[in-house]
Amino acid sequence: MEINRQGPMALFFNGVVVGLGWSFFLLMNRMSPAEMNKTAAAAEDTEGIYKRNKQDEYDFMNSASPPRSSPEGCSEADESVPSKRTVRETDVRPRYGIASVCARRRDMEDTVAIHPSFVRKQTEFSRARWHYFGVYDGHGCSHVASRCKERLHELVQEEALSDKNEEWKKMMERIFTRMDMEAVRWEETVMNANCKCELQTPNCDAVGATAVVSDITLEKIIVANCGDSRAVLCRNGKPVPLSTDHKPDRLDELDRIQEAGGRVIYWDGPRVLGVLATSRAIGDNYLKPYVSSEPEVTVTERSEEDEFMILASDGLWDVVTNDAACAMVQMYLNKKGGRGGGRRREATECEERKEDKVVGSRKNRKRGEITDKACTEASVLLTNLALAKHSSDNVSVVVIDLSRRRKRHVA
Repeated sequence: MEINRQGPMALFFNGVVVGLGWSFFLLMNRMSPAEMNKTAAAAEDTEGIYKRNKQDEYDFMNSASPPRSSPEGCSEADESVPSKRTVRETDVRPRYGIASVCARRRDMEDTVAIHPSFVRKQTEFSRARWHYFGVYDGHGCSHVASRCKERLHELVQEEALSDKNEEWKKMMERIFTRMDMEAVRWEETVMNANCKCELQTPNCDAVGATAVVSDITLEKIIVANCGDSRAVLCRNGKPVPLSTDHKPDRLDELDRIQEAGGRVIYWDGPRVLGVLATSRAIGDNYLKPYVSSEPEVTVTERSEEDEFMILASDGLWDVVTNDAACAMVQMYLNKKGGRGGGRRREATECEERKEDKVVGSRKNRKRGEITDKACTEASVLLTNLALAKHSSDNVSVVVIDLSRRRKRHVA
C-alpha cells in the first residue's frame, strides 16, 4: 500500500494543476468548430514564424563573408552590401601559387599581378566575385610590364563595373587598347621615372611587354592573350590550351604583318623586322603597326572536372610542353592534396583571407589539405624544370587551383 508523504503545500499545488486542467478541458468542449479551426491556424502560423526565423538565422550564419573590423578578428565592414540576410556569396576564391626566376637573363623583366575578388557583381540576392590573374613579360626594359601590373586590372574593373553590357571580346580589346595608349604616354616621360633601360628617351619606345590575363567568374574562365605567354587549363587530367602564342611565323600573323608592309626575318628564330620574337605586345611603338596590341580572347565554361590552370611566360613554354607541365602539377597536387584516394576539407572564409596575405602560408598543415603553399611549390617545380631544360629567358608561373570541392583527407 502506497502512503502519500506529500506535505500540505504540495497537495495544494497539485490541486491547482488539476483544476487548471479541468478548466482547459471544459473551455475546449465549449468551443465551436470554427473557433477550434482558428486556434489551430494560429498555432500553425506561430510554428511557421519560428521555422522562418530559424531559416533566417541559418541564412545569416551562412551568408556572405562576415564584416571585418581588424586583421586579427577577420571582420571588416562592407557598406556596399545590403542586408546580410538577403545577400550570399556565390563563389569561393581560388587558391594560387606564384614563382618567378630571372634565369640566365641579366635583368628580371617579368611581372605578375594577382587580385582575388577584385570585382564584386552585386544583385538583389547574390554577390558574385571575379578573380584576376596576369603575367606580363617585358622586353627592352621592365617598365611597361610594371605599368601593366599596376593598371591593367584597374581598367578591367572600370569596364566591368560600368553600365555597358558588352561581350567579353570587345571589352578586353578596348581595355588592351587603353593600356597600350597609357604605355605610350608613360614612355614619353620615362626619364622622370628613373627608367633603368639602356635605351633612354626618345629611343625608349623600343620597350614593350606581352600580357596573358585571366578573369575567373563563377561560371566562366576568360583569357585575353597578347604575345607569346600562355594559359593552359587542366580538365579531367588533360591539358586544354586557352590561348595561342603570337609568334611571327604563325600563318595568320605572318599574313597580317606582310599586309601591313612589314617583314619577318629569321635571326635566331622568326622575328618582326628581325628584332622582336613576338608579333603582338603592349608598347613597342617603333614596330607599329606590324606589332599589334589587340588580344585574342577565349571564354570557357567552367566544369566540375576543372582541376587547375597555369599562366606562364614563354620562358616556360619554350622548353616545356603543355602535357608535361600539367602532368607535373597534377602529380604534385595529387600527392599534397590527396586527390583521387583522399578528400580535402572546405577552407573557411577567415582562413582564406589569412592565407592570401602570404602566399604559401604555413598556418594550415593539416593532412590532405591543398593550400597556397602546395600551389606555390608546384609553380616552383615548373620553374626548376624550365631551368633544367636550359631556358634562357625569365620564367614566371602562376598555378591556380580551380577544384570546387576541398575536403579533409579521411584515413
